[in-house]
Amino acid sequence: QVQLVESGGGLVQAGGSLRLSCAASGRAYAMGWFRRAPGKEREFVAAIVTIGNTFYSDSVKGRFTISRDNAKSTLQMSTLTAEDTAVYYCAAGRGYSRFLMSDLSYDYWGQGTQVTVSS
Repeated sequence: QVQLVESGGGLVQAGGSLRLSCAASGRAYAMGWFRRAPGKEREFVAAIVTIGNTFYSDSVKGRFTISRDNAKSTLQMSTLTAEDTAVYYCAAGRGYSRFLMSDLSYDYWGQGTQVTVSS
């Protein structure tokens, strides 16, 4: 069992930056971030695998950067807009998957952290 603890959410003005962190209690092949905005379904944000390959949704590409240091994942978010307002969830997947944009590829989830961008 891998436990994930997120930190770093909060309130920021549009155009600002915020950094989210996720500490995992064990190793995982993939570490990802998803988000759920009010009234919307949970969506993929970014993922990184053990060899360092990264994946981003089109909506955050060029603005967000995911990184990892062993069992810790960091999501650096820049040029934030009101559309980025959501609860952000950290996720970890034990085994190899080609479908890292699907939440089905992840076995463990964090409790979520709120990110609110004021316009």
